[in-house]
Parts: sequence; structure tokens; C-alpha cells
Amino acid sequence: MEALIPVINKLQDVFNTVGADIIQLPQIAVVGTQSSGKSSVLEALVGRDLLPRGTGVVTRRPLILQLVHVDPEDRRKTSEENDPNAWRNMRLYKGVDGEEWGKFLHTKNKIYTDFDDIRLEIEAETERVSGNNKGITDEPIHLKIFSPHVVNLTLVDLPGITKVPVGDQPKDIEVQIKDLIVKHISNPNSIILAVTAANTDMATSEALKVAREVDPDGRRTLAVVTKLDLMDAGTDAMDVLMGRVIPVKLGLIGVVNRSQLDINNKKSVADAIRDEYAFLQKKYPSLANRNGTKYLARTLNRLLMHHIRDCLPELKTRINVLASQYQSLLSSYGEPVEDQSSTLLQLITKFAAEYCHTIEGTAKYIETTELCGGARICYIFHETFGRTLESVDPLGGLTTIDVLTAIRNATGPRPALFVPEVSFELLVKRQVKRLEEPSLRCVELVHEEMQRIIQHCSNYSTQELLRFPKLHDAIVEVVTSLLRKRLPVTNEMVHNLVAIELAYINTKHPDFADACGLMNNNIEEQRRNRMRELPSSVPRDKTAGGGPQGDQDGGTGNWRGMLKKGEEGMGGDKSMLQTSNPASPQRGHAVNLLDVPVPVSRKLSAREQRDCEVIERLIKSYFLIVRKNIQDSVPKAVMHFLVNHVKDSLQSELVGQLYKAGLLDDLLTESEDMAQRRNEAADMLKALQKASQVIAEIRETHLW
Repeated sequence: MEALIPVINKLQDVFNTVGADIIQLPQIAVVGTQSSGKSSVLEALVGRDLLPRGTGVVTRRPLILQLVHVDPEDRRKTSEENDPNAWRNMRLYKGVDGEEWGKFLHTKNKIYTDFDDIRLEIEAETERVSGNNKGITDEPIHLKIFSPHVVNLTLVDLPGITKVPVGDQPKDIEVQIKDLIVKHISNPNSIILAVTAANTDMATSEALKVAREVDPDGRRTLAVVTKLDLMDAGTDAMDVLMGRVIPVKLGLIGVVNRSQLDINNKKSVADAIRDEYAFLQKKYPSLANRNGTKYLARTLNRLLMHHIRDCLPELKTRINVLASQYQSLLSSYGEPVEDQSSTLLQLITKFAAEYCHTIEGTAKYIETTELCGGARICYIFHETFGRTLESVDPLGGLTTIDVLTAIRNATGPRPALFVPEVSFELLVKRQVKRLEEPSLRCVELVHEEMQRIIQHCSNYSTQELLRFPKLHDAIVEVVTSLLRKRLPVTNEMVHNLVAIELAYINTKHPDFADACGLMNNNIEEQRRNRMRELPSSVPRDKTAGGGPQGDQDGGTGNWRGMLKKGEEGMGGDKSMLQTSNPASPQRGHAVNLLDVPVPVSRKLSAREQRDCEVIERLIKSYFLIVRKNIQDSVPKAVMHFLVNHVKDSLQSELVGQLYKAGLLDDLLTESEDMAQRRNEAADMLKALQKASQVIAEIRETHLW
């Protein structure tokens, strides 16, 4: 099971090659306040001085430190680039002087055998990314240490917790550091190494506090108590190390660090470990075998191995799921173009087919949030356009004075015995003309939906077009141009449909003839009813206004008689004809029509009332017939001249405009963004497949 940690290192290297952080691998995150001895603990585990030293925030970037145990006899190291079984087989790395060396991810294959150079490189790389103002960043530094004196571990050194910004640090440095720490220790596959100095109160430990926030049960937390030799005289850490003060499930381990004086005097880590052992034997003899740096290293190695073993099943599942997702993503990006002519023709054909399928409702990708394509066109025809026509009042904008004026103008200088037919045609044409505007609006709405279908196909149906932005733009331009050319043709046809209705008022239309017959019966019935209501002493022929008195007072040829008849014939049921002329003629006086260009305010006579009712009923009846025709014929015209024509000619139009040898290279030029995303997806897929192979090899060798 010891080989499990190199496996995780191998997986870490695999994902480092693609710069991805999508897999949360098992590792040990080191958390502590500034000057808690965190760096000294790490150096003790490595056995060498390699971390930057100083005051304030020294660790300003996460340092992912992989410790790899190598055979001291062969001075071997892993070489993942050349050997797929490198986690299991060691091969000689020529050119390495010394038994310990390091490698940074950002310096590729450069080997560092001088650990002072490693420290300087960490400082330089930190300033390169984080600047020199003590600011922090979450971009990690990856460092591998190969040594026969280390156990296999993966550690993450995080910035020390601070409270007060110093110098030109950001004002929110405390929040930044805490967010960075929480990001790493929130990984459920990580073990939290909480470092606290023994000469401070454990109850106020910031490291344990932040660890408890993400690991309330303490299942992933191991506490390290540093500076046991710096406690006040007369005190010891026995209760702390026994877990009586702050219990931690994974345990508490005490260590003794090198002092700053020891570091200045170049005291080696090996000497410090010997002195640490002597101190523990003297001060804590009963606990010496369960504390100290060597015990800490073995404990971390054991915990990490068991943690890796527990995490591997979920890790394997996660890798397989991601591999499947990236395989699908890579497929959606398409393969590099080899046959340009064939590729262009396929894309054009597919777009034209998807466009037509969207109209017909057979598209592969059905919109679920709103009506689209043919369904929306149907809605425009039968809901939007249909309801708009039904809302048009047959007599809208037509007043009684308009009707009377039309009747009088149609009679000329002679009084009319019957309602002139010309007045009906004049008025009904005026009403029918009102149907043209909503009809043209219907064409406009369908044209807009045909435009929207282009975007729908680009977004949902033919994502391959996103690879070739120039081809996409060219297709949009061709389809838009085709729709633009069909718009005036369709508008003209719809205009003609209304013009056809205006050209001939068919009063012999069966529906209109039936309405007229019913209307005549109603008028005749009303006339008979009025005749019955006349007094029996009045001769029937008097009702025509005959006789000398009738000629003078009640005759229809006399304006005064018309006024009188209008007042007496209809009683209180007369309609009023309103005008704005204040000079109304007095009753009994002759009226000069040339002096009264606008009719005066008066009640309608019986005949005027009857004539208006007849004309209005005829207009309404004929208007409904025409509206029904328009409501049926306009959608048919739009479908024939616009929708179906575009469907039938789209393929040939696209091929004729775009399928040309001189345009192939330009149209099939991929966007840089798409090419980059394909390469990234391919690299990630290879990394995931390689990681899956590594885990499969674990099963083969019974390590898991």
C-alpha cells in the first residue's frame, strides 16, 4: 500500500500537464498562523532548508510539495514522461549529482541539486506572479523533492493566517488568506495539518478554528504542536499532547523546531532532529515515541495512504465521468477539416435541412420555453392575425353623418326614391380598406420569425457552424437576403388580395344575398307594424303625404315638411344628428342649403333613420364576408410566396452563393477560440484517460 502515494503523485503530474484543477486529489494541507513554526515543520519533513524565511507573510502562494522516496543506491527518480509504469518502476536519471534533488513544474525538466537554488526559485516565482508588495495569489507552485530520506507525501504549504495588514499589503489581506486556506482545506479528499505553537493558548488556535469550520467532526484534522521547548518555565504540554485540552480525532503530535539562532548558525535539520529526540526523552519520556518529527512523518504517510485508499473508488468514478463528458465535448467541436468541399456542402445541407425541419416542427432540438418556427407562424396566423381581424369593427370610424352625406352625394341634384347603391359601395370600400394594414403586419411578423429561425438553428441545431464564424455569417447573410427579396413580393400579393376585394363589390354573393333577403323581410315587417299603429280615421293614401295640406306641411319634397315629419313620425325614438353649426333654422322657415354647408342639429326623419340602418346593415354583412375571405387568403399567400418559397429554394440558394472553390479557405477558417478549446479538450481527455489507466494498474497489482 506504500505505492499508493506515488500513484497520487503520478495523477497530480498528469493533471499538471494540462493545468487543470478539476480533480480533487488526496493531499495534506498545512494550516497555521504566521510564526507558528509551519515552515520549520515542512523543512523537518524534507530534511533540508528549502523554504523562504523572513518576517511577515513569506508564503504568498500555495506550494504543492511532493516528496518522493528514491533508492539511495541507484540515485533513481521517476520519469513519467518516458515510462508509463514510472510509479512502479524506477529508472536511472543521468546527470544528477547527489542523492537529493528537486524539480519545479514551471521550469520543466530543470534539475535543482542545490537547495539554496530551490529557495531562491520559490522567492523569484512568488514575486513574478504575486508581486513584491506582500500580496497573495491562489496560483500554486509545484515542487517535487526526490530523496532517500523522505517518506512519500503530498503537502500543500498555505500562507500563514494574519490579522493586521503590514506595509503596503491589501487592507483585506486577512480575508484573502482565509478564503485561500478554506478553498484548499474544503477539498474532502484532503487531510488538514493544523499547526499551533505550544507557547500559545490552544483554545485560541486559529488553525484549529478554521479547520473546524470545514471539518466539524475532525475526521480529517491532525494537530501539530510546535515549540515545545519554548514554553514558560514550570509549564508543560502534557495535557495538550494527551488531548485533554482540545481533542482531535486524528491525534496531536508535538515537535521541537530549530530556533532562528539555529538557522542563522546553519544548524542542520538532522542535528535538530537528534536534539528534538533528546528533548522529548528528557521532558516527555512517556510520550517520546508518539511525538517528534520522525513520528509525524510516519503518521502522515500512514494517514495519507489510508485516505487515498478510501478516496480511490470515488476518484475512479469521477475520472470516468469527466472522461465521458470531455469525449462528448470534443465530439461537438468536430474533427479538423480535411476535405473542404465535402465539409462545406455537408454544413450547408445540414443547415438548410434544420431550417426546414424547424418550420415543419420535426427539428431534433425542440424549444420548450417559447413557441418557435412553424408553431409560431401558426400562432401568428390564427391567434395574432385572426384576433386582430375579429377586433376590427365593421362600422368603425363611420358616423351617421358620413352615411347620410354619402347617400345625398350619391343622389346628385334629384331627391332619391330609394337608397342609392353607389353610396353603399363607397362606404363598404372604405371599411374593407381597413383590413390591409393588419394583413401587411401579419406578413411582417412571419418575416421576423423566419429571421429568428436562423439564430435558432445556429444556437441549437448546427453547432458545427460555431467552428467557422465566417461561414456562419455568410449563411446568415444569404438567408437574410433571400427573405428580404421575398418580403416585397409577399406584401404585393397581400395588397392585391385587398385590392381584389375592392375592385368588385359582389352584391350577388350567396351569403350577402341571404343577408339582404333577411334584411328586406325585417324592413317590410317594420313597415307593416307602423301601418297598423296609424289611426283608423286617417286614409292610407294620406300617409304618402298627398293632398294640399300634405304638400304644404308634410310633403317629402319640402325641407320644412321633412323636419316636421321627422319630429312627428318617430316620436321619442328618433336619433339625433349632431353638428357644430349654431345657426340652426327655425321651424317653419325655408332653408337655403348653400348657406348651411354642414347639416344642422336635428332628429333624423323616419326615412333617414331607415336608410342609415339599411346601409349600415349592408356594410356590416358584406364586411364580414370580405374579412372571412382575407382571414383565409392572407395566410395562404404568406405560406406560398414567403415560407414555402424560402423552404424550397434555400438549399439551392446557399449552394449557389457559397459553394465556390475561391471561398473554401476563407469560409472554413476556424476561430482561434474554437481551435484552442478543441486542443484543451483533447489534452484534458488524454490526461483523464491516462489517469484512468493508472488507477486500473493499481487494481492489477492488488494495491487497492
